[in-house]
Amino acid sequence: MEDNAIVETFYISHGAPTLAIDNSLPAKHFLEHWREKIFSKKPNSILVISGHWETDEPTVNSVQRCDTIYDFYGFPKPLYQLKYPAPGAPDLAKRVKELLKASGFKTVHADKKRGLDHGTWVPLMLMYPEADIPVCQLSIQTHGDGTYHYNMGRALAPLKEEGVLIIGSGSATHNLRSLQYRNDGTIVPWAAKFDKWLEGALLSGRYDDVNHYEKKAPYAKLAHPWPDHFYPLHVAMGAAGDNAKAELIHRSWSLGTLSYASYKFTAASS
Repeated sequence: MEDNAIVETFYISHGAPTLAIDNSLPAKHFLEHWREKIFSKKPNSILVISGHWETDEPTVNSVQRCDTIYDFYGFPKPLYQLKYPAPGAPDLAKRVKELLKASGFKTVHADKKRGLDHGTWVPLMLMYPEADIPVCQLSIQTHGDGTYHYNMGRALAPLKEEGVLIIGSGSATHNLRSLQYRNDGTIVPWAAKFDKWLEGALLSGRYDDVNHYEKKAPYAKLAHPWPDHFYPLHVAMGAAGDNAKAELIHRSWSLGTLSYASYKFTAASS
């Protein structure tokens, strides 16, 4: 194994864009202590699969310098003044295309203009504030299912040997119409039950159940009316490899139904 090889992949629940500036959120402090408590190695580059980039066919961004995309509306002005000018990773983008095509994804595009959406730059700004690690994004396809995205992850597994940190960025629960704006700390029962089911399925290695969560999980459609923030989990899970071990590395809640549960997947030792 190469000295810079990485054996872990991660799924991070990024919540609202205000995660970048809201010190009351435990998830913000979790990410700020990322290198100290979770993952101390500096990767060669980072590949993020964000729930905020949907395309009909797999697409990577291939740029020299990443622009900061403000893909949200009506939030506090300071958010729109933040920048995350990380270098792009065109070589990684090319490698992602190669791996996906070799695994049966017939068409993979490169977007030579797109920067980083907030599903990428908000957590990375907290995890790697120096913005000195090259970053590439890969899109999701909401017409695909969990297994499709799991297989996408499996195709990308060799990147870990090349020192690439693979992160799925979404939300363990994501029903924006059900957010509870009373600030009493109450967690809505259906959200808690789905979140707990997910933890149990992942930690016991029932990845096929997670791939078919719509049929297997309680309140799946309430937790994810649209699958965009869940499919990044499947990619991270697949990229970890067969028989990978899952670990819950953070759990907190916001607005009654928004789970910040985040997971580490460690490849089985060969």
